[in-house]
Amino acid sequence: MQRRNSIQKIALVAILAALSYVTFTFIQFKIPLPGGDATSVHLGNMVPVLGALLFSGIYGGLGGAIGMTIGDVLDPVYVIYAPKTFILKLCIGLITGFVAKKLDLYGEEDVSKLRKKAAIAGASGLVFNAVFDPILGYFYKLLILGKPAAEITLTWNVASCVINAVVSLIVAVPLFIALRPSLKKYNFSKAVKA
Repeated sequence: MQRRNSIQKIALVAILAALSYVTFTFIQFKIPLPGGDATSVHLGNMVPVLGALLFSGIYGGLGGAIGMTIGDVLDPVYVIYAPKTFILKLCIGLITGFVAKKLDLYGEEDVSKLRKKAAIAGASGLVFNAVFDPILGYFYKLLILGKPAAEITLTWNVASCVINAVVSLIVAVPLFIALRPSLKKYNFSKAVKA
């Protein structure tokens, strides 16, 4: 039984990583920036939020971090940002899961309260990312590209991170509300949390 549970957990992270990779890589509007850099509007951040809301912060965070880091590694424009991506996307999931647990999201039955709690939990992880992604990106670029390029791209990165956060929350919360009953019916969420 323990082995089956471990396989389910690994498979869950792998599925979330694949979903994160696909939503980041293929549902993306890349915006070229000066110096050969780019930013993008994408749905990749939705996965760590959705995974954290459905299962827990560790699964959502790991799935999102692994999937988007692979997306960065396979894209010549983003490859240098892979370590930053891993840390930030892991944090989105961990923070969302932490807040969800504090709000007792996993025990909530009322759909209207569930929606509100899910939005608050998801927003907390996404706001963290919207603040720290541009800040870390600025210092990262400052060291790699030099100050002028870092300052020019900062505004674009802030804008894209805010747009990504809003779109990710708009998609993740209704998906959570839609998927939760089925997962609950088959006790899948409890099986991977054990």
